[in-house]
Amino acid sequence: MGCNAVCCACIDHASVGVVQKWGRFMRLATPGLHFFNPFKGECLAGVLSTRVCSLEVCVETKTKDNVFVQIVCSTQYRVIRESADDAFYELQNPKEQIRAYVFDVVRALVPRIPLDELFEQKGDVAKAVLEELEKVMGAYGYSIEQILVVDIVPDESVRRAMNDINAAHRLQLASVYKGEAEKILLVKKAEAEAEAKHLAGVGVAKQRQAITEGLRENVLNFSHTVSGTSAKEVMDLIMVTQYFDTIKDLGDSSNKTTVFIPHGPGHVKDITDQIRNGVMEAQSI
Repeated sequence: MGCNAVCCACIDHASVGVVQKWGRFMRLATPGLHFFNPFKGECLAGVLSTRVCSLEVCVETKTKDNVFVQIVCSTQYRVIRESADDAFYELQNPKEQIRAYVFDVVRALVPRIPLDELFEQKGDVAKAVLEELEKVMGAYGYSIEQILVVDIVPDESVRRAMNDINAAHRLQLASVYKGEAEKILLVKKAEAEAEAKHLAGVGVAKQRQAITEGLRENVLNFSHTVSGTSAKEVMDLIMVTQYFDTIKDLGDSSNKTTVFIPHGPGHVKDITDQIRNGVMEAQSI
């Protein structure tokens, strides 16, 4: 490494200078203005930046289940100010050195991890790379600030297959949820129908009870008003009256439904007996 034949130099704040005397390392130059005596062999051999640098390394390897992936690692490193002479003299190309160690660690660790677990354990991969680089690069005057696994890129066909599996799984879950929803709807519908039938039965029972009570009151009132009539005669009269009212309603119906019923003087008594029997059965329920 040659020296610049200068008498003075200014070192920037985020930098450190390496001063030589007759080709041998003499001292480190801190930020500021420095004077050199070229007649005594003093010179500024070089300047190193102490800023954090970033190096992105893309490593192609395969996982435990034989899937080829590309792993992108971002390495943040910097020169240790106190060991700048080691960084200046020991390594000619620190980026290539870091790249080589990243390749070595990643290709040794990833083949032991399945693809699905690799996405979850990328922090472990970054930690392993960081530990190895800190141990090695520290001896050369470099500090490894952080290692980030910024991307894991499987082969295109593998990505399509993973997307298909994910889509099929979601469709399966959707089918399960849809079936559960339909089951709930059917159960609620059956419960509603059962409740409706129960209420309808209660309504019919109350209706029959009201009819029975009304007929009983009519019979009693008619018997008290018209002397000499029995309850059976009053009941027959009411039944016949309701029979003719029903025939009239059928005739006036707008639906024009034809109903064939036996009709004649002899059948009226039979119908009366049938109606009375029906009312008595309803009253006994």
